[in-house]
Amino acid sequence: MASSKPFIGCKIGLLSKAQNRYEGILYTIDKVNSTAVLANVKCFGTEGRPTDRPTPPKEDVYEYITFRGSDIKDITLCEAPRSYGLPQDPAIIQVLYKNIAWLKLLRISSFQHLFIYYF
Repeated sequence: MASSKPFIGCKIGLLSKAQNRYEGILYTIDKVNSTAVLANVKCFGTEGRPTDRPTPPKEDVYEYITFRGSDIKDITLCEAPRSYGLPQDPAIIQVLYKNIAWLKLLRISSFQHLFIYYF
């Protein structure tokens, strides 16, 4: 799959400056507004990280959450982009696949580097 934005559609772990951890599917990044949107998002709370406002994990799964880039502390790629055995074809924009393994492959140390990669 040829894509200039290969992490769109991948599972992302996001840590906010408020020390809350979220996991969801990277839906889009808006460089102009410095935002990232995750889909199917789960909030794991602060998980014991030091903070003035501890937050417990939430049971809900949120359809979409838009995050302000300046309030993101860290991003982790939880699953690698895959070709699913398809040829490298510029006609393919996105592939949805049911059985994706949970892999911790790449740690992106700053949200700004992700913006630079995408644009």
